[in-house]
Amino acid sequence: LKCISLFYPCLSKNLAFVPALPPDHHSFHHGAVVDRCKGIEFDAVAVNELGVPYFFKGDHLFKGFHGEAELSNATFAELDDHHHLGHVDAAFRMHSEDSPEHHDHQFFFLDDKVFSYYKHKLEDGYPKEISDMFPGIPDHLDAAVECPKPDCPNDTVIFFKDDDIYHFDIKTKKVDEKEFKGMPNCTGAFRYMGHYYCLHGHQFSKFDPITGDVHGRYPKEIRDYFMRCSHFGKKSVEEHIEREKCSRVHLDAITQEDDGDIYAFRGHHFLSVSGDKFHSDTIESAFKELHSEVDAVFSYEGHLYMIKDSEVFVYKVGEPHTHLEGYPKPLKEVLGIEGPLDAAFVCADHHIVHIIKGQTIYDVDLKATPRVAGNERPLTKFKKVDTAMCGPKGVTIVIGSHYYQFQSPMEMIASKAIPEQHNVAQELFGCDH
Repeated sequence: LKCISLFYPCLSKNLAFVPALPPDHHSFHHGAVVDRCKGIEFDAVAVNELGVPYFFKGDHLFKGFHGEAELSNATFAELDDHHHLGHVDAAFRMHSEDSPEHHDHQFFFLDDKVFSYYKHKLEDGYPKEISDMFPGIPDHLDAAVECPKPDCPNDTVIFFKDDDIYHFDIKTKKVDEKEFKGMPNCTGAFRYMGHYYCLHGHQFSKFDPITGDVHGRYPKEIRDYFMRCSHFGKKSVEEHIEREKCSRVHLDAITQEDDGDIYAFRGHHFLSVSGDKFHSDTIESAFKELHSEVDAVFSYEGHLYMIKDSEVFVYKVGEPHTHLEGYPKPLKEVLGIEGPLDAAFVCADHHIVHIIKGQTIYDVDLKATPRVAGNERPLTKFKKVDTAMCGPKGVTIVIGSHYYQFQSPMEMIASKAIPEQHNVAQELFGCDH
């Protein structure tokens, strides 16, 4: 049996013991209810070609950081058709210049077989024996993760089985056995945003793919960083702040006030940043009328305009924030547009709110009566914007765990090039990992 623990196993190496799951912990089959927020141990994780993590449990699959489970064979039909095993042992997405025929292909390992998919279609000739495709790599693996150059000296796949670590050189097919002394046994592993994560039970550790060294305060709880689980865990103030600063789950909404203060919203929680001071709490604690989950937010004349579904809530910024009488009001009445919206922002000293809905941006004059969404323009350089804000550094577009900056709304619309990519947790919020 694998030991338990996720973004933690029977932690036998320099970490506290975590009890193992009962013998049937893989037995999640058709009709079973699988809840990612119940502290389950995932069997495998693979990031697809669009950067979306797929979390596998039994014969179920979770796509991304929130949402319900679905049957794995709905996306990868042949897994069940060929093997009827009910769970994936290990998985990874190939990223290699040395193997262009397999670049961006997803590999799944079930017992002694390996399956190769490209855009969710099984390649001809698969499944194959693991020993044929990856000679020197054992069957019944625990985890696997790609390590492309320059993270590793050569394009490599790292395989995990019990205490054994195998570095497989994709070009030469040479196997180099390693010893990762500082890590627990991985029940799953994946590469995300340039970092490497070992899953063990419902916990995780970030590790160096060459040495296995774990730096920083690990292990951490997966539901704090890679899942959207409302009201999870009793945390100290410092732990809540770190979770919201360092989470890889995308932001729902963000805004920056004229004085530079930032409010960011994710699920049921928000994070406020004032200078070098951070505060985090549930949305309901500070915006009780709103309860949770915001679609978009913008700042205007000392007020927060918070958009949820087809309604607008307005709060006067202060301690505490004051909900304006008469709100919520219909979004169509307040901004002249139907929801849902992806983002909205106002730049300092201006009275135009720029609204992003899908791949279209609209302008609304906040001093006009009635307010009308006009000046419609395409925003095709991004497929999907999670949120956006405008501040002293210009317009910040947030997509997943990354953000992009433009000097002005005009540059954002007119520019043909996508600017440099930045990390939200590290560069926007100052997280150390």
